[in-house]
Amino acid sequence: MIRLPFDLDTWSPGGTSRPVRLAKPYSGDNYGHHFPLIDGAEVAVIHTDGDPDRPVIIGAMHDSLHPDLVNNLNHTRNLIRTAAQNEMRMEDREGHEHIHLTTPFQTSELNLGHMVDGDRKERGQGAELRTDEHVAVRGAKGVLVSAEAQPGATGQQLDMEPGIALFEQALQQMQALADAAEAAQAVAADYTQQKALLEDTLKDLKKAGILVSAPAGVGIVSGGHLQLSAEQNLIATAGGNADVGVMKRLTVAAGDLLSFLAQKSGIKIFAAKGKVEIQAQGDEMALAALKDITISSTDGRLVLTAAKEVWIGAGGSYIRINAERIENGTPGDILEKCAYWGKQGPQTQSLAANGWEGTPFNEHFRVQLPNGEAAKNRAYILTRADGGEIHGVTDAEGLIGLQQGVSVEGLRIRFPDSSNGGIAS
Repeated sequence: MIRLPFDLDTWSPGGTSRPVRLAKPYSGDNYGHHFPLIDGAEVAVIHTDGDPDRPVIIGAMHDSLHPDLVNNLNHTRNLIRTAAQNEMRMEDREGHEHIHLTTPFQTSELNLGHMVDGDRKERGQGAELRTDEHVAVRGAKGVLVSAEAQPGATGQQLDMEPGIALFEQALQQMQALADAAEAAQAVAADYTQQKALLEDTLKDLKKAGILVSAPAGVGIVSGGHLQLSAEQNLIATAGGNADVGVMKRLTVAAGDLLSFLAQKSGIKIFAAKGKVEIQAQGDEMALAALKDITISSTDGRLVLTAAKEVWIGAGGSYIRINAERIENGTPGDILEKCAYWGKQGPQTQSLAANGWEGTPFNEHFRVQLPNGEAAKNRAYILTRADGGEIHGVTDAEGLIGLQQGVSVEGLRIRFPDSSNGGIAS
């Protein structure tokens, strides 16, 4: 609707006009160019065939109260800005060319080229997409993120040769280490999966993958948690060192197998404080060395135990220890040097351990009757795993004497049957 400075015979005198057509630079069936006029805007009007009853708006005008967005101070800018401050700005000043696309909602912006702030001070160069809300980047057939140069915007969209070259180099390194692992009878890395990832997915993004490439480095940091997860294989390679630093706990769990190989300089495992425990809970443990093996305790005992038998041998001489006997054998001489050599009655390791200090496995056992009451002042026979027996009486709380050991073991407690002199377990 427009307000005319004169009355028309066919319209209400002194009133506004009926709806008036707005001329546009581009229009058609379900397409076109549209910027709505705001109430109070000054417009230029022509009349079709000179008929005053057929006005057409051909443009909106600035005036002294509503000045143009572009003036002598910013005359190199091309600017579109809506009443709600949605804006597209294109700067043509040589050396400062840029495109600025923004909406005030959550300060969402796309900046290309020479970036400036509201005071026209430089704040960066290149490209920036920012918002106070979420950002999502999706590519159904794959995404390439690269810091590799492409001078003059030449080359193909998916030009990834530098990144692929780094992947191929990593694959060669992985294959060389796998060969070394096989030669050492360790478990070799499955580099075929890494090769399949490169050839079948990442190269030219044959499948929906993401390739991130940078010639100088990539950094990922999180103020909270960081998770790397793969439904199939997780692969990491380094041409130099790989360093992992954890201020608290580092846990590694493998559902099938864990293999370590150091090809040149050895393996070091240290615990500055606390125990070091190595167990083979379901099978054998083998320690082998080309040269010497040294086992030492700087401030404690060295305890070697076995449920069935212990062998110590060198050069054909041996010591064999089991529950029935201790057997020495040698093709040469046996020489003993000591200040005293005595013989006492039979003794088992478990019974001897009850008198040792610093044993790692020490337990008190409380005995209860079937009704839940403590078995107070009851005579008992305790049998340790190696057959050693202890006879005693529980105390007023049903406790038996402290049992000490150097390893986890089972034991049995029996009670003499006071009614018939038998034994009750």
